[in-house]
Formats: sequence, C-alpha cells, structure tokens
Amino acid sequence: MQLDIDNAGSGTSNSQSSSASAMLATLIPVGLLAVVFITVFNVLRRKFPRVYHPRTFLGTLKEQEKSQSLPDNKIGWLSVFKAIPDEFVLEHQSLDGYLYLRFLKMITIICFVGVCITWPILLPINATGGAKQHELDILNFGNISAREKARYYAHTIVAWIFFSFIMFVITRETIYFINLRQAYLLAPYSAARISSKTVLFTDVPKDYLNSENLKRLFGSTLVRFWKATDTSELESEVEKRDSAAFKLEAAEISLSKKANDRRIKWNKGRQDPTGDEEAALASKFLEKRDRPTHRLSKIPFVGKKVDTIEWTRSELKTLIPKVHEIQLKHQKEEGKLLPAVFVEFTTQHAAQVSFRRMTPRFSPHMNPRAISITPKEIIWENLKIGRKAKWNRKALAITFVVLLIIFWSIPVSIIGAISNINYLTDKVPWLAFIKDLPPKILGAITGLLPSLLLSALVMLVPIIFRFVSKLSGEISFPAVELECQSWHMAFQVIQVFLITTFSSGAAAATSQLLQHPESAHTLLAENLPKASNFYISYFIVQGLGIAASNILNIWGLATLHILGRFLDKSPRNMFERYVTLTGLGWGSLYPKFGNLGIIAVTYSIISPLVLGFAAVGFGFVYLATRYNTLYVLTNNVDTRGAAYARALQHLMIGVYLAELCLIGLFAINTAPGPVALMVIFLVLTVSYHVAMNQALGQLTVYLPETFGDRDNLTMFTSADVNSYNYSVAGVPPSEAAPARQSAFQTKISELLSRFFSPYKFSSFHKAKALMPTLPLPKYTEEEEKLAYFNPIIRSEPPKLWIVRDEMGISAQECSDTSESVEVSDEYASFDSKGQIVWDRDDLDQVPIWEKKIDY
Repeated sequence: MQLDIDNAGSGTSNSQSSSASAMLATLIPVGLLAVVFITVFNVLRRKFPRVYHPRTFLGTLKEQEKSQSLPDNKIGWLSVFKAIPDEFVLEHQSLDGYLYLRFLKMITIICFVGVCITWPILLPINATGGAKQHELDILNFGNISAREKARYYAHTIVAWIFFSFIMFVITRETIYFINLRQAYLLAPYSAARISSKTVLFTDVPKDYLNSENLKRLFGSTLVRFWKATDTSELESEVEKRDSAAFKLEAAEISLSKKANDRRIKWNKGRQDPTGDEEAALASKFLEKRDRPTHRLSKIPFVGKKVDTIEWTRSELKTLIPKVHEIQLKHQKEEGKLLPAVFVEFTTQHAAQVSFRRMTPRFSPHMNPRAISITPKEIIWENLKIGRKAKWNRKALAITFVVLLIIFWSIPVSIIGAISNINYLTDKVPWLAFIKDLPPKILGAITGLLPSLLLSALVMLVPIIFRFVSKLSGEISFPAVELECQSWHMAFQVIQVFLITTFSSGAAAATSQLLQHPESAHTLLAENLPKASNFYISYFIVQGLGIAASNILNIWGLATLHILGRFLDKSPRNMFERYVTLTGLGWGSLYPKFGNLGIIAVTYSIISPLVLGFAAVGFGFVYLATRYNTLYVLTNNVDTRGAAYARALQHLMIGVYLAELCLIGLFAINTAPGPVALMVIFLVLTVSYHVAMNQALGQLTVYLPETFGDRDNLTMFTSADVNSYNYSVAGVPPSEAAPARQSAFQTKISELLSRFFSPYKFSSFHKAKALMPTLPLPKYTEEEEKLAYFNPIIRSEPPKLWIVRDEMGISAQECSDTSESVEVSDEYASFDSKGQIVWDRDDLDQVPIWEKKIDY
C-alpha cells in the first residue's frame, strides 16, 4: 500500500498532538505558583532582611563587596534596583558576578532578536506548509509537506542571517571580555595584591627546590618564595587540637545551659533574686550529673568514661604546643618538600611574564599552573600528586565522566518518552488508559511532569563532577569549577538536550514507524521538530518557575529561621550561619542556562516558537539573578571571568547543532539546494570560529606583554620582557613558549576589535573608568611572610565562645580554661526562656571574628 506522505503526520485522533494542552498545563500552574511566590516574597523581604537583602548591612563582607550604597529595600522591590546599573555588581561583588549577569542578558537579547528575525517570515511559511499538523505543531518545520520544498530556501536565508548575528554577538562579547578583564586585573587594587604577583609552579625538579637555584633562575624580579611541604602529620594533630577545642566549647555551654534551665524553672512564681543572690545559688542549680562526659573509644558504649571538660583541657595543654612546634618546622622548610613552589615577583608584570614563558617543555621543566590564586583557593593536598599520577587520575576521571553520561541516558530517555507518551498508546497495550485521560491531565503528564523530573535528575550532576574534578588532581577550586563547567556542559548538551530530543521525537514517530518502516526518513523529519514542544514546557518551568523560586529563596528562609533553631546549639554556629552568604557555582549555572541557550538556538529555525518562550524565560531568570546578585549572593569561587569566556565558546555549540540539524532535515526531505547552501555556511562558520580563536584566544587567558598605560602600576614594555632573566634555565626568550601573537594573528585581532568593539568598552581606557577605586591592600610583615604557606601551618588554636549566665558559671569556666585556650563569654547570653541569643550589632567585636586578609 502506498503511504500518503501528506497525511502521515496526522495519524488517528487518539495520537494527535497535545502540544497546546501540554503548554497550557505547564504554564497555568507554574504561572500561578510564580505569582504566589512573588507575592509572598514581597511580604517577607521586609521582615527577614538577612534572607532578602543581607548585602546592604552585613558588616563581615570584604571592602570591595560592601553594598551599603544600595537603595533602601523598603520601597517597591522592582523599583529598588531598576535604576542600578549592572556595573554596580562589578564594583561591589566580583568580575564573575557581573559577567554572569551579562551572559543572561546577552542570551535574552539573542532570543529576542531571533524572534524579530524568524517569526515574521517562518511562522507564516510553516503554518501554511500543508502537512496537516495539529495545534502548535503547525508552526514548526515539520508542517511543510513534500510538495512545498521550495519553502526551505526561506529557512536557509533566515538561518544565515540569524546565525551570523549570533557569531557577531559572541565575537563582540569576547572583545568586551578581554578589555574588561585586563582593566580589572590591572586596576591598582588588584595589581597590588600579593596573589597578582605570585605564580604557583608544580613539577619542580629537585635541583630547583634549592633556594639558591631559585634565586638565580628568577634574578632580581624575585621577592620571596614558599616551598610546599607535606603536612599530613600536622593536619592530623591540628584536627585533634581543634576537635578537642570545639568539644570543650560545647561541653561548657551544655553545663551552663542545664544550670540555667534549672534556675528558670526554680524562679517561676518567685520574686527575681539579685545578681549576688543568684551567684550564691549557683551551686544549687549546678549538679554533679550536669558535668558532660564521653568515652575515649570511638566504638559506642566501649572505653573509659571521662569528664569532657577536664579531659579536653588536659588534651589542649599538650596538643597546642605540639602543633606549634611542628608548624615552626614547616615554616623553616624542615618538612618533606613537595615538587611545588610559590614565587612572588616584584611586579604583576614580572609574574605574568614568568607565567607565560616558563613551560614544562624546556629546562628546567617547571609547570606554571596558576597565577593570581589566593591561598584559600588552593587544594593543598593535590600539590603532592606527581605528573604521572596526574595523567592517570585525569584519564580515570574522563572515563568516569563518559560512563556517567552514558548511564544517565537511560532515565533521561524515559523522561523524553514521557513527554510524547500519547503517541505510543496505539502500540503499547498497557498504556491504552492514557488516551482516555482528560486533556488537562494528559497535558500535565506530557508537559509539566517531564520538566520537573528532568530538573530534579540533573541537580546532582555538578556535585559529582566537582568531586571527580578535585580527585583528578586540579590544584585550585577555580580550576575545579572550570573543569566542572566543561564536563557539565557536555552532560547538559548530550543528556538534557540531544538524548531528550531524539527520544521525544522518536516516541512521537514510533507508532507510524511500526506501520510504515520504509518511510522512516520522512516520518522523522516530520516528528523530530515535535520534540520542541517539550522544551517549550521546559523553558516555562526554568524561566518562570525557577526564577520565582529563586527570588523567594525558600531554602535560605528555611535554613536561617527554621533549621537554624534546631541545629545551632552554640553562638559559633549561629554566627557562622548568619554571616555566611550563599555563593554562585559557575560550574552548574553556566551549563544549565547555557544549554538552554543552545536549545533555543538549535530550534530557532526548526521551531521558531521556542525563541519566544526562551526570551521571556531568560528575561525572568535575568531579573531574579540580578536582584539576588545585588542583595543576597556572594562569589565563593573567583575564576576572574574565565567561566564567562568558556561559556561564550560553548554557545557556539548551538550554532553548529542548528546547522547540522538543518542539513540533515533538508537531506531527508531531498532538498539539494538548501543542503548545499547550509553546507557552505557550515564551512564558513568553522573557518570564522577558528580564525576568531586564533586571534583572540591568548588574550582571554593572558595579559598582554606590552601595554601603553603609563599611569598603571604594572606597565608592560618590550624592554622588560626581553631583559627577563632566563640564564639559569638556559632558554632564551625566543626559544621559550610563544609569548606573542604572529603578525597574521595580530592583524586579524585588530580587524575584529575595530569591527566588533562595543562602544561602552571599546578600549581598555573606557573599561578602566569603571573599576572600583579601593584603597591598596596593606599587609603586616607577618602576613607577607606566611602568605603562601599551607593555611594549616599558620592555623591558630580556635578561640572558644561560650554563653554568659547570671550565676557566674560561664565566668568561672573562662577562668579555669584560660590556661589551656583563649575563651570568652561576651556578646552571648541566655534569654528569659533559656534560649541562646547573641549580639548582631557589632559583628567585628564577637570573640570568634577574624580579619579577612585579601591576598
């Protein structure tokens, strides 16, 4: 029997598209929930300032993070920040935070421009294509019948225009990033930090662990160096010391709380005694059984039982001097040396030159692994991993990631099939009940349910990738985050996009493929575009639902005001929860929303309707992220903009996938003209992308070696570079790793800069004007001397913070404990109900407050 191609996509009534009902079944509940969330947020934000605008008052933020100049948050929440430029984030938080906002805004603009380009042309062409699709499916590529192949030229021309615009934006943003990053790193405050002048070298030969050889190698540009040592023994002793200190703190708080609870109970119905009378009654309220005890064995109910307070005091008297003695040995480099050295140079320029010039390819084969990395960003235990072990770990990590992606395809495929499960009811008997479901319920099953399942499924992935990246041997947390970003993007594109797309499209065509297998190419061409219906629902959930939930910040509200009441049993716990802001994880955020951008670009020609939902969804995400970045969130991992540069490159995946999909669909539908045109454009895209990366790639990683800014503290000159001391290494600059671009690359870079240069940051000097004017960092002699020793080497015994009581018990404990460790009961007390309260007005006065050294 001859298949009727024009009617193949229609099917029977019980297998018709539920795209409109699925979209509405997702939009209505998610929209209502978003309205509820925003309403609740608008009420709660004034009552819970720590949850909804802590950055306006929290006094423990670093100088460059403080945001006291933000508008009063008591006014309307939308008007609170609409007049604040995004550059405020650059001045008061971080370069990464600002660039992430720009990334979301950029994708929103791309999708909006895409709507303006594609909708007026492609929607009418698709709607009148004659393939008799249903509901929203009439607006996509699959609604064009075999008799209307000439219409594909319109898709080709629009694709050329839109994809060229995307490449224009990516190039423009890359140049923008280069100018901004250089201005940020060369700003006086940043350039004067010790980290900006310090390079971490790994795989250092034993000969160059000798101090004299290091001095000869780097000559007069060297200020000081720190040799990494194996601190395994020290870490064990510090862990014992700190564990004993915190156990003592908890025991003393427990002791005074039990007595205080008994005092409150005794005082009920009685006239409140004076302070002296209560002190005299302390022995009445404090019973011997109140003394905390514990067993010395780690096995429950086994081992000798001891008085916790007395035992920990005794332990601390032994451990504190023991730890201090071992720390002094490491400061004198008497411990086992690791093949890693931190070298501080006289200027940022000298450090940058060394970072670029030194290479493991030439003698002395030192590997410059990091620059501008602060001590707290280093994964110290990974410095002991040798070169061969690193390669083995990296290979195992990549193998694990590949297997994880393959394994994850099973549940993701099931979710994709659910989104088009109504198309399987004819051939899978046990699914027959689905066709009898009401349209609203069927829409929820095929629209809302898969979106929620997929969102939940991918939440654990970045956590796993960070853990694996750390085990693979990365030496800093920014490097771990960037590795996680790349792996997570691969996962997102393969699983959340490609596997879901093909499983969803295959589910839509399965019934008809079983009837007419000879028409596979035609049926897939018609039904693969139907997978876009799932992503319409996905954009609604991610854009509207997730943005609203992020604004409401339910988790922050719960942890601060609900979980905190049950879990925080000491002033220390309360203080740390109060002053610790939630950080942004670039390894999870960029791939998540970058993949949505890739999806929107890929479907831009096949199903232009996706662009509209994407533009609105990204707009909501941008607004929610903007509010949280201004008022709530901090930056725990500083990649100095590298995550943004990587995300721009990842966005090109969407262009390539879109072009390949169009080539495939045109070929399936035997349209040789559009196929040829798209193949030509694919070749042009690859050529342009390669040329752009050759011209601009190095500038996204390194600072230039020549920089004509004479007012800057770290002016680059060719003379400085050429006179750099490599005498000991035996490698003249001309034979070292390439430091300058070729003449061709320089010419291409200049042409791209002139053509794509954004007006606001068209030059370094304009970008420089936006840099925060902060006082230069100042360090004590001791802070400079100990800067790049493992923090465990300069770790001080914890200061104990217990709760003051009116009976004098805490005062006595402070007196008895002071011989072992520093302890205070100031700024914390019991209220009339026996609950612990602490003074939040003077955060820098509490006993455990520590000055943040901005290395």
